[in-house]
Amino acid sequence: MPLWVAITITAALFQTWRTALQQRLRGQLSLNGAGVVRYLYGVPFGLLILGGYWLVFGGSFGMPTPYFLLLCALAGIMQIFGTNLLIASFAPRGFAVGTAYSKTEAVQASIIAVIILGELLSLLSWLGIAISVTGVMYLSLAGRGMRPADLWRATLQPAALRGIGAGFCFAMTAICVRKANIELPGPDPLLKALFCVVLTNMMQTVMQGGWLLLREPEQIGAVFRSWRDSAKVGALSAAGSSCWFMGFALAPVALVRAVGQVEIVFTLLFSRFFLGEKLKAKDVTGALLVVSGVVLVLGGYV
Repeated sequence: MPLWVAITITAALFQTWRTALQQRLRGQLSLNGAGVVRYLYGVPFGLLILGGYWLVFGGSFGMPTPYFLLLCALAGIMQIFGTNLLIASFAPRGFAVGTAYSKTEAVQASIIAVIILGELLSLLSWLGIAISVTGVMYLSLAGRGMRPADLWRATLQPAALRGIGAGFCFAMTAICVRKANIELPGPDPLLKALFCVVLTNMMQTVMQGGWLLLREPEQIGAVFRSWRDSAKVGALSAAGSSCWFMGFALAPVALVRAVGQVEIVFTLLFSRFFLGEKLKAKDVTGALLVVSGVVLVLGGYV
């Protein structure tokens, strides 16, 4: 198995785990407060991961350029906007639709990567991306009507539009991270990726933390009082981001995001074995579509 595939699958696992833990913060913090803890508590763990990698493998990189810093800042802003749009899409009765359409990120990232980065994919990989996205949307929308007219009406819902917007922001985050890694001088793409994680998280802490201080100052105390749960979220967020950034450094953005769709399979496994929920036939069908799509993506890459 290629290293980037293993790293991407690990990233999807950490992201699913982090999302499950972050649910505990929903009753303690506001939307922006819950967002800040990911970065604030993630920075120390990101520094530990970066330091540990450097101690084991060594290496160095050149002085960051202004363009590199701008790309990291843009990646941070896009991720913040994407997260807020995704949560905003979870309005009453909009959770399934918002989640489904946010997963168009894989397709959006593929198209944007072709335009901006000049990444080329085989026809088999494009087919795999389409199948995996279809599987994710089927899992989210099954039972809500899958006829073309139903899908068209769902697409025009505010939840869907916000979900698509979230997918676009996450796709742009990946593009900026990829370009930042290329821009930073140095021979080791993984070391550079881990440095990008720490720097981007620091910028995000300042940006969203500053907003919180100005608009929701009462949340500052709550952010620190929730440190027991927030520290776990920060650790998993740092681990997940480190894996995502390393994946983007090693392989085309489109392929990394496509393989990352296995996150939905991990979500089903968490639901079954940690929450004790029974899997339905649609869950198995959707999961098989996602996995089949990922296999085709990899087949096209090889």
